[in-house]
Amino acid sequence: MSRDRFSLAGRRALVTGASSGIGRALAVGLAEQGAELVLHHFGDAAGAAETAGAAGGRAPVLEADFTRDGDASRLAGEVIERYGPIDILLANAAIERRAPWTEISAAHVVTHLSANLMSLLTLAQRLVPPMTERGWGRVVATGSVMASRPRAETVAYAALKSAQLTTVRAIAREVAPRGVTINVVSPGAIEIGKNADRYADPAFRRAVAAKIPAGRPGRPEDLVGAVLFLCSDAAAYVTGVDIPVDGGWTIGDAPGMLPGEAV
Repeated sequence: MSRDRFSLAGRRALVTGASSGIGRALAVGLAEQGAELVLHHFGDAAGAAETAGAAGGRAPVLEADFTRDGDASRLAGEVIERYGPIDILLANAAIERRAPWTEISAAHVVTHLSANLMSLLTLAQRLVPPMTERGWGRVVATGSVMASRPRAETVAYAALKSAQLTTVRAIAREVAPRGVTINVVSPGAIEIGKNADRYADPAFRRAVAAKIPAGRPGRPEDLVGAVLFLCSDAAAYVTGVDIPVDGGWTIGDAPGMLPGEAV
């Protein structure tokens, strides 16, 4: 297989939630394969600028609040008008707000719905039809291990990640004949800046590592290979799938765990 099948040279990619963590790692990975980037953030212009610098310093940065009705559509329109059609959409932006399930309100659910599902659907509605007209396109959404291993305190987040996968599969069936693939990559326990304080606790780190067959929490860079594959010509026959990148967490608890110790 030619190495060119993994090249993204000449492709333009929109990466949402690109100011840090997984989004930053994915943006840098795309740039390393030659993609031209447009970066999205909300409330972290400095972080997005750092990502742009790490990705070569040329990527424009745009802001949108996906919890607000209409912002995702506005972002898509601005991207198309200012930078042209998008070949690759990495729908990475999401919110995760925890609360006891007995206290979750309709507003809590609606906020997650807007940020974690409607933003993907809206961006796809605006950006995917032009992909089908050109006969090539890639959409990769960031899922979560919580879609299959949910917790009560993250019920809204987990439920919307499950809904996201259903949405991806439904749309993927429609656009596959036109050269567009839509997939999900689902991280497990990933150590990022936002949870650095928790992972700084040795007991917490040991507890996380103990439940994962690979024996360690993940890093944002661990997701890059799967996403680059799905964005490339090498994955032209892969669509509607969910690839767990979780160190084996979803296939079972780490060897040696005693009954009742699974998290």
